[in-house]
Amino acid sequence: MGDLGSVDAPWIWVTIGLVLGALELVVPGVYLIWLAVAALITGLLTFVLDLGLVVQVINFIFLSLIAVYSAKRFLQDRPIESIDPLMNNRSGRMIGQTAVVTQALDGGSGRVRFGDGEWIARGPDLAVGARVRIIGSDGTKLLVEPVDLIARDETGSPAS
Repeated sequence: MGDLGSVDAPWIWVTIGLVLGALELVVPGVYLIWLAVAALITGLLTFVLDLGLVVQVINFIFLSLIAVYSAKRFLQDRPIESIDPLMNNRSGRMIGQTAVVTQALDGGSGRVRFGDGEWIARGPDLAVGARVRIIGSDGTKLLVEPVDLIARDETGSPAS
């Protein structure tokens, strides 16, 4: 690559590729790995074809564009699915859980305690201490419904 003395250009590209690959482990996102692939391929082509500096840089730029575009298309068609889709969705994880009313739901709004925190809740009017089931969320507000303490059959009358 010019004035780097006795270091061969292919090894410089391989080193750049390995450094970019290592940075991919530290930097969030999936971007640097494609530049690393382009640098490694440029190093391989430079070793095989003995390319000049300008051709090496142009080759790296085009390979980077091709790799990034191809990866974007591939990941768009086949998105990476999480084993836990609710991982960063705290209110989504609460759905189906029970909470206790700490500030009466009056006029459809109040507060409930879930876990170690209190949340603003919307639902039917309920007194303090009533148990509610979380059925959804609207932003930071939890949507709740009362929990029947008496088991009921399909007709709505108390089960015996």
